[in-house]
Amino acid sequence: MITVAGGTDEEFREYVVARGPALLRAAHRLTGHPSDAEDLLQAALVKTYLAWDRIQDRTALDGYVRRAMVNINISWWRRRKLEEYPSGEVPEPAVASAQHLPERVEQALDRLPTRMRTAVVLRYYEDMTEPEIAKALGISVGTVKSTVSRGMAKLRGDLTSEPRHLEPQP
Repeated sequence: MITVAGGTDEEFREYVVARGPALLRAAHRLTGHPSDAEDLLQAALVKTYLAWDRIQDRTALDGYVRRAMVNINISWWRRRKLEEYPSGEVPEPAVASAQHLPERVEQALDRLPTRMRTAVVLRYYEDMTEPEIAKALGISVGTVKSTVSRGMAKLRGDLTSEPRHLEPQP
């Protein structure tokens, strides 16, 4: 176990208990997968724990953890190799079913490519500006604008069509 100087273990534990569920939801929006979200949040909390004594403004802890999650997610995203390959066969259309809108939005987000989903989540869930997103993702502001625009168009298209049951993209 890692021990933080100054006996702030209890303070950190209280923070994680109080803010953990909200941070996990943010991590899920970034990754699109519950297990990846748990891994991402844990990695961000380890970084936060190690820097705990250096964080002077305790009101900015959520921002610190969220920034760590974004940075870690970008790092993981850049390391991933192409795991899906094009296929010559088109799958059969899925049977439509009645779903609630929040579930459909979540599923539509899951189907977006990773970088597009990340840009949309940072823009509309984390309320980051386009320049902030560009800096976080290491891309130009113009690329952020076009990526978010294309992502929103895909989401609109997905949500106006019949609900589908497809596996999310990594």
